[in-house]
Amino acid sequence: MVWDGFVAFYLFLAGLGAGAFVLGVLAGWAKNPAPRMKKIAFLVVLVTVAVGTLVLVFDAKAGLGNPMRFFLLVTNLSSVMAWGVIILSAFLVVAFVDLVILMVKKKTPKALDIVGLALSVCVAAYTGVLLGDAGVAFPLWNMAVLPILFVVSAASTGFAAVLLVTRLAAPDEAAGLPLLAKAGLVLPVLELVLVVVLLAVTASVQGSAAEAAAASVGALVSGAYAVPFWLGFVGIGLVLPFCLELLGRRKAGAGEAAGSSKALAIAGELGVLVGGFMLRYLVIMAALPVVLA
Repeated sequence: MVWDGFVAFYLFLAGLGAGAFVLGVLAGWAKNPAPRMKKIAFLVVLVTVAVGTLVLVFDAKAGLGNPMRFFLLVTNLSSVMAWGVIILSAFLVVAFVDLVILMVKKKTPKALDIVGLALSVCVAAYTGVLLGDAGVAFPLWNMAVLPILFVVSAASTGFAAVLLVTRLAAPDEAAGLPLLAKAGLVLPVLELVLVVVLLAVTASVQGSAAEAAAASVGALVSGAYAVPFWLGFVGIGLVLPFCLELLGRRKAGAGEAAGSSKALAIAGELGVLVGGFMLRYLVIMAALPVVLA
């Protein structure tokens, strides 16, 4: 596999789908359930994770030209990528079954939702583990921090994607979960803290990996990727959604027009999606391998 921006697209879609499933389950478990939001969430899961898995297959150089390579990969249970494909496949099956049941009975079994929640966490964390398990050592791909960061980012992007579609297709349900307003303020802060921790841990690396670690952090903070990092990820992806969430709550509390608050919310959710992709893109592109003399 070539570690480039194409992989970032897969990591983004897989994480987004995992976060969307979590919101779908919460929408069904809420005191005032949001059934249309739950349907939207599971549809988002199926589309994003299916497309993301196809991207992974083609990037693994299997594709239509050499399908046996992909099947051989899946049977290699010592490979992290193989386990990732298995988890993704199981997750897709659960999401599909949940959606079918929801369409027919309007209520999914709680046990199946719980299995899906467990798989969604595994999918989100796996996107970080996949990088950390690369054959070459990249100090920026820290296995202690990156999976947690990607789980938080998955929740943020998944929630944003589902809310964005819900505001357009079922606007009356978009504001039905009190948890979402809190998540819109907590998740960006938590994500920023984890990014700071990742950069601090990477910068503190000693020994033969110190040079690559320092160069990776420098590329993000003040080097070649500083503009997309500060503007695309921090500015558009974290600060903007946080500020718009605060502003939207203030406008709603003051009784201003709902259309104004909706526009702010949509802008914030788009910002979260931009930031979620930029995070994965930058983590991949700015990472430099350890070169042993």
